[in-house]
Amino acid sequence: MGRYLLRRLIALVPTLFLITLIIFMLVRFIPGNIVDLMAADMNSLSSASNHTITAASLRHMLGLDVPIQVQYLHWINNILHGNFGKSLWSGQNISQDIIHQLPVSLELGTMALILAVIFALPVGIYSAAHQETWGDYSGRTISILAISVPAFWIGAMVIVYPSIWWNWTPPLEYIPLGQNIYGNLFQFIIPATILGMGLAGSTMRLTRTMMLETLRQDYIRTAWAKGLSANSIVWRHALRNALMPIVTNIGNQLPIVIGGSVILEQIFDLPGIGRYMLTALNQRDYPVISAVTLIMAAFILIVNVFVDILYGYLDPRVKYD
Repeated sequence: MGRYLLRRLIALVPTLFLITLIIFMLVRFIPGNIVDLMAADMNSLSSASNHTITAASLRHMLGLDVPIQVQYLHWINNILHGNFGKSLWSGQNISQDIIHQLPVSLELGTMALILAVIFALPVGIYSAAHQETWGDYSGRTISILAISVPAFWIGAMVIVYPSIWWNWTPPLEYIPLGQNIYGNLFQFIIPATILGMGLAGSTMRLTRTMMLETLRQDYIRTAWAKGLSANSIVWRHALRNALMPIVTNIGNQLPIVIGGSVILEQIFDLPGIGRYMLTALNQRDYPVISAVTLIMAAFILIVNVFVDILYGYLDPRVKYD
């Protein structure tokens, strides 16, 4: 296990290097130019003083007039020293901005994932254990609806209709967790539930499919023949062997924990990392886009390693050679 983990961690190094290269290059191919946007914005503000800022002077001020390979090496050097640089628009330290906004997305994504798993696993297991019953039909219908209905539409309806019918809207001013725990949880429970619906739908359907496949195996028939109870067969024998694809699916959904939901953060006015990323994209703020994308990519790589290690605990037949 130790050697396998060491090899996987070493393999992350060239992968992360390629990711940094791709991220740095691709963000500069986004349509629009930050220099032109900033020059137009500054000139509109300084038109009264008849002082015009040229694109060349602005490019020099931002450090974008040096060769792109020099910019990349400078960016990598900052990252190796634990510094993502500064925003080209605000001049704020990106690391500090991420530290303040990342917990918001982590809380939203974690709550959504927990709610999704708590709802999806029991319903998926029940549907498989009671195939072709009304309970199974109801669970499958709910899962399809959860997948099909867009989260942004539900979020908008939750804002609009309660305000029309009952003159009430969910809290739209961020309440820090340390300031008011109950107010914070109440504010997050609605967007987390909406975000978790899509995650729950796919997990529910996969759980039902894998449980049905496992319950048809010969060793399950043998367990029935031995007279084991239904709960023991479903929860102790079938579920553990059906979990590996389910864990993989949940692992693929984990990036939502760090990325949150850009649209839901915008609708519910949550100052998370997704909204931070959207603002940076609109402003062509290259350092911010690169920093957030790199953090999410590194998180996904680490999650994949964790999921692979978890396989060995779920199935003793998995060997790490």
